[in-house]
Amino acid sequence: MPDNTVAILDSVTRFLDRQHGLYIDGKWCDSTSDARLAIYNPANGEQIASSADANAEDVSRAVTSAHQAFCAGVWSQRLPAERERILLRYADLVEQHAEELAQLETLEQGKSINISRAFEVGCTLNWMRYTAGLTTKITGQTMDVSIPMPAGAKYMAYTRKEPIGVVAGIVPWNFPLMIGIWKVMPALAAGCSIVIKPSETTPLTLLRMAELASEAGVPDGVFNIVTGKGSVCGKALTEHPLVAKVSFTGSTPVGKGIARAAADRLTRVTLELGGKNPAIVLKDADQQQVIEGLMAGSFLNQGQVCAASSRIYIEAPIFDNLVAGFEQAIKSLSVGPGMDATTQINPLVSRQHRDKVASYLQDAKAKNAELISGATGPDAQGFYIPPTLVINPDAALNLSREEVFGPVVNLIRVKDAENALHQANDTDFGLTASLWTTSLQTAMAYTPRIQAGTVWVNSHTLIDANMPFGGVKQSGTGRDFGTDWLDAYTETKTVCVRY
Repeated sequence: MPDNTVAILDSVTRFLDRQHGLYIDGKWCDSTSDARLAIYNPANGEQIASSADANAEDVSRAVTSAHQAFCAGVWSQRLPAERERILLRYADLVEQHAEELAQLETLEQGKSINISRAFEVGCTLNWMRYTAGLTTKITGQTMDVSIPMPAGAKYMAYTRKEPIGVVAGIVPWNFPLMIGIWKVMPALAAGCSIVIKPSETTPLTLLRMAELASEAGVPDGVFNIVTGKGSVCGKALTEHPLVAKVSFTGSTPVGKGIARAAADRLTRVTLELGGKNPAIVLKDADQQQVIEGLMAGSFLNQGQVCAASSRIYIEAPIFDNLVAGFEQAIKSLSVGPGMDATTQINPLVSRQHRDKVASYLQDAKAKNAELISGATGPDAQGFYIPPTLVINPDAALNLSREEVFGPVVNLIRVKDAENALHQANDTDFGLTASLWTTSLQTAMAYTPRIQAGTVWVNSHTLIDANMPFGGVKQSGTGRDFGTDWLDAYTETKTVCVRY
């Protein structure tokens, strides 16, 4: 059989061989701790690199650097057009190093090299250039006011948007490059400084991105990276008194802890948290479109997507047909390492996460749930879970209520659209949802009643830089993307002038 494994670039090999430290004040520096964190290739479980395990002292150095750079105005006081040009140059450098970044992403995270190229780098470039353009679009308002004192005085009032200060960005492991840039770019576009903490599992691409930012012309101290455990490094970062805003993407329990800590100092927070995202499939839906769309919506990146469709409610008349279609689809999926460009399902990010997802399936099997699985992984040492359908699971099962974050999808028969809507909304989460129907009238009637931050009709999981994104209920607070994105990284100052 032909070997479809992508050849690793020399530049990637050299980067993996480095003794990775922290990026503070525009240069690499050692942690004050000797502790290291191993980085593994999920396809075979082998260690490929290591990173520093930063402590609170390291974090304070990084935040202080960011604060000093902000106060000195080396970035915040530059002309918006100059900041825009530097950020566009940053995007150009990322494009020049696209294959290098894609390979690093696949080697540390496990996803298909095709996804790394198309999403992690290709879509990231779209977001980078979109956000760079917002740098020169920051505006305030002028207002007529009716201040009556003293008699005969005249006033003019206006607002201006000013950068908030030091931003702490906490990045998850599922799309470390793209989600990292979702925090870096709006902060820099607004004129802030930032300290980023990637997941301890997947720090490599963001470490490389820090170098490219400096090469593009981002001043020293404006973009800093600390690597380490969330319990120490992440906690110290989100609780640091010089941090003005925290942008966090991750689990709901951790997000709640960050919100509680932020409340003590009234630190601004944006939280994009977990989801248990429903898809409602009505009997008039295009069944082939449903299978194609929800296979992508459910199994992209092995289901390790906060927006993934994990609960699919199907009206009874088409339920059996769709179950058969989904079964055929998952059993046709090839399973293997992400560096093999022909594989469609790849390993999960870590052994720990693989075991967590496996525990959900073991619990369901023990309680007599009906499971339909596709192929297993090729290597016993890799972190594989076969793509799995769970048919009409009991609502009390853990995988029915909790975010599994793996290649596991529930297919549930419902009697009608109202029953589907009730079950779809019966959750503590509200990140995304989708509705599948060929009736425009039905789509317009039901989308306002679905409790989610984003609702797609006849698609799922597809996002765009111009579409605001975020959750309701326990799926988070605030919105990313769109023309108002920088509002979350600025403070509104009102100026009132008597003349």
